[in-house]
Amino acid sequence: MAQKPSIPKGTRDFTPVEVAKRNYIINTIRSKFENFGFQPIETPSFENSDTLMGKYGEEGDRLIFKILNSGDYLKKANEEAYTERDSTKLTSSISEKALRYDLTVPFARYVVQHQSELEFPFKRYQIQPVWRADRPQKGRFREFYQCDADVVGSDSLWQEVEFVQLYDAVFSALHLEGTLIKINNRKILSGFAEVIGEQDKLIDFTVALDKLDKIGKDGVQKEMLEKGISAEALTKIEPVFGLTGTFQDKMDILKDILKNSETGKKGIEELEFVENAVKELGLETARLELDVTLARGLNYYTGAIFEVGAPARVKMGSIGGGGRYDDLTGIFGLKNMSGVGISFGLDRIYLVLEELNLFPETVTVSTKIMFINFGEKEGLYALRAVNALRKEGIVAELYPDPAKMKKQMNYANKRQIPFVVLAGAEEMEAQKYGLKNMNTGEQEKINLEELISRIS
Repeated sequence: MAQKPSIPKGTRDFTPVEVAKRNYIINTIRSKFENFGFQPIETPSFENSDTLMGKYGEEGDRLIFKILNSGDYLKKANEEAYTERDSTKLTSSISEKALRYDLTVPFARYVVQHQSELEFPFKRYQIQPVWRADRPQKGRFREFYQCDADVVGSDSLWQEVEFVQLYDAVFSALHLEGTLIKINNRKILSGFAEVIGEQDKLIDFTVALDKLDKIGKDGVQKEMLEKGISAEALTKIEPVFGLTGTFQDKMDILKDILKNSETGKKGIEELEFVENAVKELGLETARLELDVTLARGLNYYTGAIFEVGAPARVKMGSIGGGGRYDDLTGIFGLKNMSGVGISFGLDRIYLVLEELNLFPETVTVSTKIMFINFGEKEGLYALRAVNALRKEGIVAELYPDPAKMKKQMNYANKRQIPFVVLAGAEEMEAQKYGLKNMNTGEQEKINLEELISRIS
């Protein structure tokens, strides 16, 4: 008995309609990337394991899909690790490659490897799939696309300003009004750790703080206490857990909390620059908001941190994020190469547009006109017209088989093809085409020039 086919959890097949909708989003993002001066690159779907491992923190490393070495991989296995069932050591001896976890680390590798060929600052965009061994749930998949834009070779804060504008430009073009661009700065988080005297627990502190909207103030404080952060330290930053008001209101409170931290004051200065510039330039449909709990789990952010939320009427996680990573290329030996980048979550944006019914009807329109197949001679006559229509940019096709008329018409109906052409012996003799509007049922006999005019 034949095995029932299936696909791995966290992956999906896409129908023609879904692909058309995804392409609509991708093409919109791509056009804005290029409008802002970003250039396209592509990198391999898998990298050497040592390129990826250790770049995303302990949790990220666990989510990297490893690729077994080809051939008899157990021959090169670490015998001690195999005997002791030490999966970490064993994996490194039988797997030298891994599927990319994101596009940023491969981009850093690309910059270092091709540095002599690039002009800095280098602005690149990349739209490719990534893989994570995560637990599948709504809006979270094991295989998904990222749409990234990065600038390396400049520490100018104007780049952060432009990325806020880029987010606004893309979501405005998609008619997704009400998106919320959250911003924070890693220096603010370092400042918090500094003023409470817990610099060595910065990661534990930020990971817990990042969960404030999920587990609440009590949950965050409990986690921090469990990580060894004292109750006295938490008292010093008590106002952070209930920070509200305008961007400037929050900044005023931060200035008081971080008055004794040079790092924190630098973060405040950078945030004020971005906020003032964005306020002066204006945003079309998005809002910029300061969120001092925003930390994101990635270890390489050193300055601005971004996260974009969907409109409040949609329950969805972040649909974009990014930040500044002043020395990401340093992990590959190229020091002092400042960079900043953002990413769009294609799959989540798709779900949001679908839920809000924001896809234009024209996105899913494919074939506009289909010719009924009456036989060999008639088919050749029809194809001459099909070719002429295609040259005019009209999507046209001939039904491949001379099947019964009812079957061909049902096919056109199911595919929602708006026009059908009947071209039999009578039409051929008169050099005409029988055009039928499938929506109204109206029919007329016209020549090729008139046919092109009607359909255009």
